Amino acid sequence: MAAVLARGLARGWSARGALRAGQRCVAGPGGQDGEVGKAQRAAAAGEEAGGQPTIFSRIIARSLPATILYEDDKCLVFRDVAPQAPVHFLVIPKRPIPRISRVGPQDAELLGHLLVVAARTAQAEGLAEGYRLVINDGKHGAQSVYHLHLHVLGGRQLGWPPG
Repeated sequence: MAAVLARGLARGWSARGALRAGQRCVAGPGGQDGEVGKAQRAAAAGEEAGGQPTIFSRIIARSLPATILYEDDKCLVFRDVAPQAPVHFLVIPKRPIPRISRVGPQDAELLGHLLVVAARTAQAEGLAEGYRLVINDGKHGAQSVYHLHLHVLGGRQLGWPPG
């Protein structure tokens, strides 16, 4: 998701020059019709408050299919349905946490576990040359699902800056 936004912004900058302060690039894959638009709609609907079932809750409950790569008692790893790189999977905790900005000291062990699982899964997926971990937070971070999730993207050279 974030990679789409980065590509859209990069295209906007290269095609139209650098954006001036206060301007926003909203057209294209990362714009209003893409992840940024989804994130703005989710925030407007109050989904960031948490407590509501999400698409990820349905995947955990197996009421929505997903290509699962790994599972244990704390987390689930599955392929992204709209991959932004040749390898793109998500690592989610089974216990819903709406946003990374809402974690506390009690979440430290779980967050560490998610990172270890991400690294092991990346290795199993053949990402020896490297990969990117992305956590979107809130509307301005283009978070469209309010259940903490780590995007792992790789399988090609990723650009910088990301967005």
